[in-house]
Amino acid sequence: MRHLNSKDNIAKTDFKSYFLYCMDTRFLESFVTVVEQGSIAEAARRLNLTAAAVAQRIHVLESEIRAPLVSRSGRTVRPTEAGVAILERARNLLREVRDLGSVATDDKPAGELRLGAISSAISGLLPGVLTLLTVRHPAIEVYILPGTSEELYHKILDGDLDAAIITRPPFSIPKACEWRTLREEPLIVLMPASKSDCDPHAALASEPFIRYERSRWGGRLVDGYLRRARIRPRERYELHALDAIAVLVDRGLGVSLVPDWAPPWPEGLSLAKLPVPEHSFARRIGLLWTRASVRLRLVQAFLEEASTALALAPKVRTKRKHSRVRSR
Repeated sequence: MRHLNSKDNIAKTDFKSYFLYCMDTRFLESFVTVVEQGSIAEAARRLNLTAAAVAQRIHVLESEIRAPLVSRSGRTVRPTEAGVAILERARNLLREVRDLGSVATDDKPAGELRLGAISSAISGLLPGVLTLLTVRHPAIEVYILPGTSEELYHKILDGDLDAAIITRPPFSIPKACEWRTLREEPLIVLMPASKSDCDPHAALASEPFIRYERSRWGGRLVDGYLRRARIRPRERYELHALDAIAVLVDRGLGVSLVPDWAPPWPEGLSLAKLPVPEHSFARRIGLLWTRASVRLRLVQAFLEEASTALALAPKVRTKRKHSRVRSR
């Protein structure tokens, strides 16, 4: 077996061919996972290995390349200069190796589906879909990456993810991508249950306001509604976590304008949901993927199970009357 003599040779050598013919890609997977997690222990948990086994794989990989790939400082692990030089190529190679299963399989969908999801989708939408997917497509392995809609959108465009459950972008979706809406969440004024008889616009204008962070696409929708209604709220806090907003409202610290996101909501709260007069403002949660994905069969399988799961889930309806949500 030939060796790479330096980090310069790493950059010049056909890295893909070297590892396809000379190295078990599981060693490469261990290296990438260690770098992404910043910890050998955490990488071991994700790979279902012992920490010693992961460390041994890294050692063998470094011996073959003849260059240190990671440096350790306590429990934290970071890539060296040589490690950084091969990291992106390693990720691309592993992605192509995983694609072989999707391309070659001619019966049931099989392989790894790299799925991004925003936090409210992870708790509210994914459990039902994954339950069905696990039963009906046991050969599909789902890797879930949490993130914001904007972060996951860019990962789809960069090819780092196969699909992502995100808020619909506030701009046109590229022609290279596909979109399917999974859930529409109308805007509601969230208030303590004791104030459920208030007018929603009057409450937004007079009560202390807890804003859904404007850097989020859902927060931009809220800001657009306030501008359309010409309401300038008395802002007290600005948060990105919807669960945290609900808790602060329950504590009487203000009111908020948020999408009526999928349950579960935090337990032990006594809240009122007041529908806003303008019903066209809603956060649309859906799946984004690229048309040319080699894992398209996996994405389609996920969509089929999502349709089934959503058909069984309670529907979100915007009511003209005030609706109370009590969980105490």
